[in-house]
Amino acid sequence: MNPADLSASELSLRFRHRELSPVETLHAVFARLDAWQPKINAFCYEDREASVKDALASEARWQAGVPLSPLDGVPISIKDLMLTKGWPTRRGSRTVDVNQAWNDDAPSVARIREAGLVIFGKTTTPEFGIKGTTDNTLTGVTRNPWNLDRTPGGSSGGSAAAVAAGIGPLSVGTDGAGSVRIPAAFTGGFGLKPSFGRVPAWPLSPFGTVAHLGPHTRTVTDAAMLMNVISKPDARDWTSLPFDPRDYTVGLNDGIRGLRIAFSPTLGYVKDVHPEVAAAVRRSADVLAALGAQVEAVDPGFDNPLEITMKLWFIGSATLFNAMTPAQQALADPALAAQAEQGSRISVHELQALTKRRGELGTLMRKFHERYDLLVTPGVSVPAFKARASHEWDIPMANFLDWTPFSYPFNLTQQPACVCPSGFDADGLPLSTQIVGPMHGDALVLRAARALESAQPWKLMAPLPA
Repeated sequence: MNPADLSASELSLRFRHRELSPVETLHAVFARLDAWQPKINAFCYEDREASVKDALASEARWQAGVPLSPLDGVPISIKDLMLTKGWPTRRGSRTVDVNQAWNDDAPSVARIREAGLVIFGKTTTPEFGIKGTTDNTLTGVTRNPWNLDRTPGGSSGGSAAAVAAGIGPLSVGTDGAGSVRIPAAFTGGFGLKPSFGRVPAWPLSPFGTVAHLGPHTRTVTDAAMLMNVISKPDARDWTSLPFDPRDYTVGLNDGIRGLRIAFSPTLGYVKDVHPEVAAAVRRSADVLAALGAQVEAVDPGFDNPLEITMKLWFIGSATLFNAMTPAQQALADPALAAQAEQGSRISVHELQALTKRRGELGTLMRKFHERYDLLVTPGVSVPAFKARASHEWDIPMANFLDWTPFSYPFNLTQQPACVCPSGFDADGLPLSTQIVGPMHGDALVLRAARALESAQPWKLMAPLPA
């Protein structure tokens, strides 16, 4: 038994029974990292001395019978968009000065430390999380453990690739237009975008109120356990929801019998869904029906909100880029400059109109969930495609997100959504199903995902290539 192969819940149980130690587990994760990192480039920073010190402290707490939480001692990685005290947060960008004081933890990182988890590294991201692949001019290209020629997606691609490779059972990512769900879908993991504000953030994202934080895991139970930690309050985030003291593991196995589930394989507007993607999500819908849910094929009834997403996103890119010095701008990813140029063209009047349209979409989905408890769609419309360096992409701005049309609508509406592994295509690449819940229905989304996981078990990690 290799400790790196175990889920967080399994590690917790073994720590409690003193069958395994946090230090032993951490060294197993280091060994897995050493084997995978040269192949997938999922990490941009680590400090093993500090991590071992934290693991030793956790081990002493378990031996004394006073763990800080059930996840005390479990290894976890953090996406390099989130501040970590004492470690640089470069955000995948050559424009960030590494020689500055790093005195703060982001809210999730602070809660993770308070719960005793062992942070062992920072994971890669495209520059400032600006796109759905993970490559930048600072650390290069991150690759998919299931096929090294393919992208893991993004922008939380480093976190998703790490979890899929067995480099720690837990990671925390961010999702502004699909950035937790896209890479989870491409790498065969479980990724949750909680309701906006459920997981506090600070500093707030330059991309505004579409930006969520959530867990990358290999099991639904692990995601629920991590939500118990990172959903705790932090006064620095004035947009966060009031604290909900619920335990997300309670009721997780209650099943879905009687739930009303809308199954929408195209959302009514997606023209091109890969046939193996379509077949996989239909199988998932059939499984949910077999488990007792009332599954109905129905579209929510909105038009493609891609224009709203892109223009709001590009305004954020312009805010970032225009605050840089000319020297910094010369170092930035070409994609950031292109997005900023588009964002700079948007007038205040147009912004107001976009915000109004976004509000109308949110109202439509609130009313939709009066009739349906959950909505099921594909995770993304295609399997993972070829990985490229930042300068090798030649994607028109109009096609910026056209391969992930199921993700961004639910950032606009701020609803909870997750992706679950749903088998593999003929090339051995992961396929996925998305489950979307009503606003604040995070526990319900997790419960449905757990039901699907129980009936349709998924592989936990990619095999190490020769």
